[in-house]
Amino acid sequence: MARLCPLFSGSTGNSYYIGSRSAGLLLDAGRSARQLGQMLSRCGIDPLAIQGILITHEHSDHIAGVRVFAKKYGIPVFASQGTLLAMEPSLEGVERWVLDGPVELAGMQVTPFPTPHDSAESLGFRITTQDHREFALATDLGELTNCVKDHLLGAEFVVVESNHDKEMLRSGPYPYYLKRRILSGRGHLSNGDCAGFLPELAKAGTKRFLLAHLSKENNTPSLADEAALSALSAAGYRQGTDFWLEVASPENTEGKAIIF
Repeated sequence: MARLCPLFSGSTGNSYYIGSRSAGLLLDAGRSARQLGQMLSRCGIDPLAIQGILITHEHSDHIAGVRVFAKKYGIPVFASQGTLLAMEPSLEGVERWVLDGPVELAGMQVTPFPTPHDSAESLGFRITTQDHREFALATDLGELTNCVKDHLLGAEFVVVESNHDKEMLRSGPYPYYLKRRILSGRGHLSNGDCAGFLPELAKAGTKRFLLAHLSKENNTPSLADEAALSALSAAGYRQGTDFWLEVASPENTEGKAIIF
């Protein structure tokens, strides 16, 4: 069965491993190579099992360790053309490939799709695992476009951004320009906007949700969890029976792997 190891999630770094113990992919590499290696070890994953690093976009909390980690283990990097160009200084000596359509990697089918974010050319990913499980990841998006929705619907396991509580953000210490950026259609998805889409995903067959990329300053795990559970419960879905919902930790210190 496939496994997802949420290594890091949030403004201090993002990275996920998907696959089996023997072969898989790293989705983003937003912490140092040493930290990535340590967290993979806690999850029982040998870095040599990683056959590709998929990059959503070029912001530092998604690529901080990519050059050193990719060079150390000889792992190719896959991203959109815009992202690769924006990352150029960070990819010296690294094998890289433009991800502009479906591709088979580590025995899995990877389908990239565009996401609305204030970056060069950001992507989300829909992945069909070796045992034909459907997984999708979409973080760092200001809104749920029809394209994003189409690529998430029908996936059995969805990782989706639940970045901020709007009231916490509006009343918080961030400067106005930053609040405006986060709330824009190319910023980050709020708890409410995320939660409002979950019943549609559940209706289309999603059984497992992982809320990701929570803001340390403008959100709490309990607020994100409460919003999501409230929306799903109101639609008649029951936690533990119809779906399983979790909030990704900033660091997977327990070495947790989610089997699906």
